[in-house]
Amino acid sequence: MIISQTLKDIVVQKHTFSVPLDYLSNSSQQISVFAREIVSVANQHKALPYLVFFQGGPGFGAARPVTNSGWIKRALQEYRVLLLDQRGTGLSTPVNAVSLSHLTANQQAEYLSHFCADNIIRDAEFIRTKLSANQPWSILGQSFGGFCVLHYLSAAPQGVKEAYITGGIPSLTRSADEVYQATYQRVLAKNADFFTRFTDARTLVDHIAQYLYEHKVYLATGEQLTVEMFQLLGINLGMEQGPEAVYYLLEQALIETSHGIDVNPLFLHQFSQFLDYNTNPIFALLHESIYCQQTASKWAAHRVRDNYPEFHYQPEQPLLFTGEMIYPWMFNQFDALKPLTAAAELIASKNDWPKLYDLHQLANNSVPIAAAIYSEDMYVEMQYSLETARQVGNLKYWLTSEYEHNGIRIDGEHILDKLISLNRGHCLR
Repeated sequence: MIISQTLKDIVVQKHTFSVPLDYLSNSSQQISVFAREIVSVANQHKALPYLVFFQGGPGFGAARPVTNSGWIKRALQEYRVLLLDQRGTGLSTPVNAVSLSHLTANQQAEYLSHFCADNIIRDAEFIRTKLSANQPWSILGQSFGGFCVLHYLSAAPQGVKEAYITGGIPSLTRSADEVYQATYQRVLAKNADFFTRFTDARTLVDHIAQYLYEHKVYLATGEQLTVEMFQLLGINLGMEQGPEAVYYLLEQALIETSHGIDVNPLFLHQFSQFLDYNTNPIFALLHESIYCQQTASKWAAHRVRDNYPEFHYQPEQPLLFTGEMIYPWMFNQFDALKPLTAAAELIASKNDWPKLYDLHQLANNSVPIAAAIYSEDMYVEMQYSLETARQVGNLKYWLTSEYEHNGIRIDGEHILDKLISLNRGHCLR
């Protein structure tokens, strides 16, 4: 099914594809995968090649364009861009507690096991046979999307003409435990930066933590705001403009009333908008699995945290924010995750995840790859990215401290232009 529409300076076609839930079985079960094709008004009648965008996450739908701007503006100079809602996200048979409510916990875990990078790439190749059957296409991956890019080049390199990665070169071999050992150290550094930049933030944070420890406080959603949930705000510290947004939220958290200190209702309303666990459950359910190849995560972030006691809050001690970590207690505190608790436990113990990266294939890769590696990235460890860059053939990278993990959202036109130039052997500007 194809639906056309026009936005400012952009012509859009909406595609919906019916694909197998499980490509490797004889099951007839199908799901829908949605992709939004965009082209500039000036190029709408030209036969341009495709650039497919793989969103970060996992568990988030692709960007919804409004104007011809950012990295999309640079891409539309020479491509038709395909914004893919990865299976389970956006308009692609969304996964949530409601859609899974008819299944048992075992059935939920089995169903969710088909929503990882291997099948995301199978979907992409399926779609390519419909839209670009006679030629490979170009691909761009941000964050987890970069993980998908390297799996694509492992599993179906014949489908790719050129590849771009921003903030998303994973380790090819390291375990989830090793990943979190590194990222906890990054989170410590981001905490230090935050409390240095905003000199009253330490007082604000500790007063809020103490208040939450001593009182039962409920968000506008009805959930109790615990100290542990409050620490999750740290996931924003590694984003462009994230620390500023967190600080401005904190400074309005507590107010003086005729009865003493209380929590500002505005803070309680806005807090939930900083966390995506209720609205994007795949992120909580499958995040650790992106680091797992034929091994179980066993709640890796939760276990590794014991090596960093400073993240365990105690009254009268400074509170530190955590980062992009998933903890089992989250399935007891976030309303939309509670019905999926048993499935989450099963997923955490699953040890037969597929191998995602073919080391021999990647070492002999002939597809041009250009990647932006952010030296201060809180989510994707720079040293592991550089390690992988040495293991993958035909990969050129641009190492920079200029941007945080989501730099493509802030200065995407410039970043993509640099990568295109790098891939094609032009001088970087």
